[in-house]
Amino acid sequence: MPTAFKKILGISILLATVIIYTSIQAPSFLSAYNIQNIIRWTSLFGIISVGVSFVIITGGIDLSIGSVIGLIGCLLPWLLVNRGWPIWIALIAVLCLSACIGLAHGLLITKLRLQPFVVTLCGLLIYRGFTRDITEDASQGYGTGYVLLKHLVKDNFVQSVTGRHLAFDIPNVCVFLIVLAALAAFVLNGTIWGRHLFALGRNQEAARFSGIRTDRIVIATYIACSLLAGVAGIMFSVDGNSAQPSNFGNFYELYAIAAAVLGGCSLRGGEGSIIGVIIGTALMRVLYNAINLLGWKTQKEFEVIGFVILSAVIVDEIIRRVTESRRQGRSQ
Repeated sequence: MPTAFKKILGISILLATVIIYTSIQAPSFLSAYNIQNIIRWTSLFGIISVGVSFVIITGGIDLSIGSVIGLIGCLLPWLLVNRGWPIWIALIAVLCLSACIGLAHGLLITKLRLQPFVVTLCGLLIYRGFTRDITEDASQGYGTGYVLLKHLVKDNFVQSVTGRHLAFDIPNVCVFLIVLAALAAFVLNGTIWGRHLFALGRNQEAARFSGIRTDRIVIATYIACSLLAGVAGIMFSVDGNSAQPSNFGNFYELYAIAAAVLGGCSLRGGEGSIIGVIIGTALMRVLYNAINLLGWKTQKEFEVIGFVILSAVIVDEIIRRVTESRRQGRSQ
């Protein structure tokens, strides 16, 4: 059985276990409102999890995701309301800014050979500070206007799905995630670029010597990650109808990284699957929802995230050692 399939199966069983346990302990977990809420939040966090999975597969990391979300989530309403920009120009501007941030990360990492951890950690601080500076630390909101923008994010694509006693709606953002996940899965598994991406993550020097343009791939992954963080920033801010510069998007990079690692992306690089990342994201949101419904302290959320990441890394390391041991045994 392939290692990737084992990881997906394992995380799926864990997700099912948490769902069953929570639904028994808190019957309200299966209410239509709660299910719709989980789907919406899973979709929002799934967007950034897919983005960071590309970076992690190359062996990199992006710690600036939360600050990029905060920057774009505050900048868009600031441009629309405070500066009176047309909606489409403002959208294009903030998305181009997101892509440029990723481009800057990629160039610093590939051309100056700086560590991804350092580059994106500095970005985390810079973008948060810039957001607070340009908005003067004032909360940014859309008010009652921009109906089209809110329709694209908040309205429901399918009304009253399934059942007579359990009817819930599918948010538009869920449809967006499905399309994004399908496209990302095709790129990773059905294109030469995807194969090069995995090869780069497994051994960068070997990939370079085999003729793969590793710098271009690394730059492209950071652009994709920041661009999707920008898209998520727009959706998060529209969903909440406002954004606070000082904390909007805080720690969201941890959710994304945890979901990617849970979903089978190895922090060493070279491994990962989009379906696993989506399941990992769903697990993170179900765990958060379970903490609230079971009456646990909300502070335990961060404890859970920490233990989840640590457990995933430990399991990944054990699997790696077992796999290498078996390979050495076959070669002898």
